[in-house]
Amino acid sequence: MPQLLPDAGPQRVIAASNFVYTVGSGLYLTAGVLYFTEDVHLPATQVGLGLGIAGFVSLAVGIAAGHLADRYGARGVYVSTLVVRALATACFVLVDGFWPFVLAVGTATGAQAAGLAARSPLIRRYGGERPQEFRAHLRAVTNIGISLGALLAGWVVQVGSHTAYRLLVVGVAIAVGAAAVIVAFVPPVTPGPAAEGPRRVALRDRPYLLLTALDGVMAIQFKVLTVAIPLWLVAATTAPRWLISGTMLINTVIVILFQVRASRSIDSPAACGGAYRRSGVAFLVSCALISLSAGIPTWAAATLLTVAVVIHTVGELWHSAGGFELSFALAPEHATGQYLGVFGLGAGLAEALGPGLLISLCITWGRPGWYVVGALFALTGLAVPLAVRWAERRELGRPAHVEAAWKESTA
Repeated sequence: MPQLLPDAGPQRVIAASNFVYTVGSGLYLTAGVLYFTEDVHLPATQVGLGLGIAGFVSLAVGIAAGHLADRYGARGVYVSTLVVRALATACFVLVDGFWPFVLAVGTATGAQAAGLAARSPLIRRYGGERPQEFRAHLRAVTNIGISLGALLAGWVVQVGSHTAYRLLVVGVAIAVGAAAVIVAFVPPVTPGPAAEGPRRVALRDRPYLLLTALDGVMAIQFKVLTVAIPLWLVAATTAPRWLISGTMLINTVIVILFQVRASRSIDSPAACGGAYRRSGVAFLVSCALISLSAGIPTWAAATLLTVAVVIHTVGELWHSAGGFELSFALAPEHATGQYLGVFGLGAGLAEALGPGLLISLCITWGRPGWYVVGALFALTGLAVPLAVRWAERRELGRPAHVEAAWKESTA
């Protein structure tokens, strides 16, 4: 199991902040929707619509926040996004209708997306020789924090009272606010000189945009475990319902134990292409096994689903490690925040469009839909190495003097 906090220095502060933050995320991810439906009494359709609107609004926020982090200092921008999210989350207790809900959730979701982009220069500056590996460490810490938050949220759901749900909201806001206080102790990153050429350089990097789109398609895999498998297990199989929690536990434990290890061997863009290719094959095999779990005895369905989740999680390790490496390795240091904000667009689109796509194909269509989704992942994985080679050719033609000036100014 990876060490929860690094020995000392900025990495420890960033990891501690991330841990506190993700405990709050675990609370919200597990019971946030139930708060709005059970305590605020918003219809589920309105909650779904509002979350979709918030997801689309947040797509462009990351690019702007990343650009601000590059130009004016990552620490201050990142702390600001955490403060905004904490205040917006606290305002959940004031929600009494659809539009106040959209405003509060949209602000919180936008601040979350902005924070991910603004944090990227901090990870690059203080992540050591390979910030990608430190990012993998943070993902393991994230899973631990979310697991603890989910356990606390389980108590809230079990009690189900107005007071318990309000404590949930307050707990999330406090966790995010505490993360802001902790990260304020990270030494500031001195912003480099403004680069020559267009300001939104990441949006003009066509190979990087293509890789962002491909990663976005692959990122739909995260919704397989949280959306498609639970619905499929209940509607199409005889597997026990407790296996829904069991599959999430299996996934979380494997990620905690092996994400850092999986990232160590993926240390170049070329290695990323292979990782995406392997992950696509793993997702194809997993989807095929999930489809076969319908219409068979309980023990067989439970076994197939468990094996499928293990294979899927192995693919997830490769996909996540490849994404960490690609997003950093192909981003110029002077525009890290902006580039990582663009790369986050893919995951944002997967967040907004993935659930509907999986429900339409895998649940409504049924068994054939699983094969279509698996083939989509496999083909995407095969396309990534081609896009990586295009990006590397463009990287060779990038002017070196801008990077040199940036490094000199921040030394």
